Amino acid sequence: MLWISALISGLGLGSMYGLMALGFHITYAVSATVNFAQGSSMMLGAVLTYAFAQTLGWPMPLAIVLALALCALYGLAVEFLAVRPFASRGSNAWLMATVALGIVLDNVVMLWFGTEPRSLPSPLAAQSMQLGNTGVGVYPLQLVIPVVGLLLAALLHYVLRKSRWGVAMLAVVQNRDAARLMGIPIRRTIAGAFAISTLLAGIAGVLIAPLFNVQADMGTVFGLKAFAVAILGGLSSAWGVMIAGLIFGVAEALVTASLGSSYTQIITFALVIALLALRPDGLFGRAEVRKV
Repeated sequence: MLWISALISGLGLGSMYGLMALGFHITYAVSATVNFAQGSSMMLGAVLTYAFAQTLGWPMPLAIVLALALCALYGLAVEFLAVRPFASRGSNAWLMATVALGIVLDNVVMLWFGTEPRSLPSPLAAQSMQLGNTGVGVYPLQLVIPVVGLLLAALLHYVLRKSRWGVAMLAVVQNRDAARLMGIPIRRTIAGAFAISTLLAGIAGVLIAPLFNVQADMGTVFGLKAFAVAILGGLSSAWGVMIAGLIFGVAEALVTASLGSSYTQIITFALVIALLALRPDGLFGRAEVRKV
């Protein structure tokens, strides 16, 4: 029974990692850069939802919509302030700039929101239900999170590969000059990718908040794990990062259930290192073809 409960918890956690990793995927696919403030974006979604729903007393659907809209605006700010000034000059300083911007947001929220953990009530996490005849109790939200994650991964894959807008986004990173000649707005396309990136992280924060405490530094470790998942799955593959997220989450939950939390980070990150040693481009990534 313990294994079944751990498996369900792992799928929920893994889906959250996968959602955040999808944000890394889309910015990399469009601009060959990534947003290292993803963890802060996830925290922002959870904190804003709590503030709107619990502090201000607004209806939960309205609170979620406004929180996610502000997460998307934060993504535009990250691209404009921390990525564009450096990437346009061919500098990799955006790596540190996005990290720094995330730290700034964490500390601003800490000053405003406080340091104490808070609980976000949800009807989907209020009462557990029995899973068949297994005797295992699960919250409905634990079953909803993987479904939402997989649906969003499928939607993102379809948009990027099948829609005209998605093809235009991919054209930006493949050949910017050709994309510009075709009338594709380069800057707006990249900014849109960052908005979607932080939106996905915000969704992860909103989904996971009722199962974990909401606090200003909650996104730090989650963001690190999500980036590990993105590398493990292969930054170029939407399905890859989502599946890698599920694998990572399940492995984490099973290790915790069998050996205890003291061994969780040791074993899961050792597993990441071993898999990347065997597959340097990720489990589902493809090696870049370099012209010489």
